[in-house]
Amino acid sequence: MIGTLPTVPATERLDLLAPVVAAAFTGAVAAGVAGIADVHVAEIDPELADTAAMSAAYGVALEMSANCVIVTGRRGGEARHVACVVLATTRADVNGLVRRRLAVRKASFAATDFAVSETAMEYGGITPVGLPPSWPLLVDAAAAAAPVVVVGSGLRRSKLVLPGAVLARLPGAEVVEGLGR
Repeated sequence: MIGTLPTVPATERLDLLAPVVAAAFTGAVAAGVAGIADVHVAEIDPELADTAAMSAAYGVALEMSANCVIVTGRRGGEARHVACVVLATTRADVNGLVRRRLAVRKASFAATDFAVSETAMEYGGITPVGLPPSWPLLVDAAAAAAPVVVVGSGLRRSKLVLPGAVLARLPGAEVVEGLGR
């Protein structure tokens, strides 16, 4: 349990994960990814999927919550996408660090319709687990160092609870100092 969120091992409630997240999670378990057995899931009221609302309703400190945002930029007519995970007490440095990592002139949060269709996850539940394999995943060093973080599950009706170190082990993940400001 974290705050008042009743958690169970994610392997026991794959129904609380978006199908793409469940598939990625099952693959990580089969591959023996370190720490994956420590991932839990908690069912929540979908109306409380927003991080601030969830934290207040379930007594989860914002310092223990993380957000996964999709950022898009263009260069030479080519769209470039990246997922960023930062603690809820910070914001991703989209127009500085992320823009430079994408090597684009301007970066912005991806349109909701695009993020939902490309990730096969619900808006308000997008998570770094199960993202398109071609997308880089930038994880703020503070999130990776956190003993436990609460992040989306791909669905609005649940949250993943996992060691921050697991974020750093996800496919395509790169831990970045100063991503969250």
